[in-house]
Amino acid sequence: MQIYLPIAEVSVNAFLLLGLGGIVGILSGMFGVGGGFLITPLLFFIGIPPAVAVATGANQIVASSFSAVLAHLKRKTVDLRMGGVLLIGGLIGAAFGVQLFNTLKEMGQVDLLVKLSYVLFLGIVGFLMFVESLNALMRTRGGKSVPVRRKHLWVHNLPFKVKFRTSGLYISVIPPILVGVLVGVLAAIMGVGGGFIMVPAMIYLLGMPTKVVVGTSLFQIIFVTAFTTLLHATTNFTVDMGLAVLLLIGGVVGAQVGTRIGLKLKAEQLRVLLALLVLVVCGKLGLDLLIQPAELYEIGQAEGH
Repeated sequence: MQIYLPIAEVSVNAFLLLGLGGIVGILSGMFGVGGGFLITPLLFFIGIPPAVAVATGANQIVASSFSAVLAHLKRKTVDLRMGGVLLIGGLIGAAFGVQLFNTLKEMGQVDLLVKLSYVLFLGIVGFLMFVESLNALMRTRGGKSVPVRRKHLWVHNLPFKVKFRTSGLYISVIPPILVGVLVGVLAAIMGVGGGFIMVPAMIYLLGMPTKVVVGTSLFQIIFVTAFTTLLHATTNFTVDMGLAVLLLIGGVVGAQVGTRIGLKLKAEQLRVLLALLVLVVCGKLGLDLLIQPAELYEIGQAEGH
């Protein structure tokens, strides 16, 4: 069933959009990421303009993350205080990111910025995550005990310390706020929840226990992406409601399925799968930048004449 999306100015199969939303919802429930790192490039691939994909993709992340975080709240695996600190930084970063997005949109450079940002961040994060998680998985299968995470990192020496009871931490609020700012900027420019940055940062930089990382990440993602969507809708007018609704429906259903799947897999297995997904999407975007653009622009210019 084909539907016309007025903001995106394209016709797309409605069932395809429901399926994309469902896939991203499953990822949200399994990995604690909003799924924007996948939904936004997928929207590029089916012909949605990058500016619309970023703004509308952020809207879909709100629903899938909200659906998944409810399950984590029931299990009491959400550190609300840590989530609040991350959120402060996230809102600041999102406001700055949307302003930068608008400036580059006026200059006609936003499409290139979005795609290059994806290739850069996904490539670096995916590679580092894959190497670390694969090593952890091999140690576990080899019968070796996994090294205990260090209790005292450099972040423990910073001022403005706060006790986070759910995470069992007593650390400075500066690192979580900085992580939140970075995630907020990424949410605005790339249309992502930022979980692919936040989850590793919470585990390896802040030293949070894995069992509360996923739920806390999703909690912060909900509010930052909602704020980002609101800013894009009121300043860029690039949120396509028809596209958003179909992605939302698929995302809500998929998140519940993903949460159940995540409970059956080990943490190391989840991280390996997530890293592979990140690298696959990065590779596809990189190839598109190298192969497709020149041909497409030539066609577009020919039609314009």
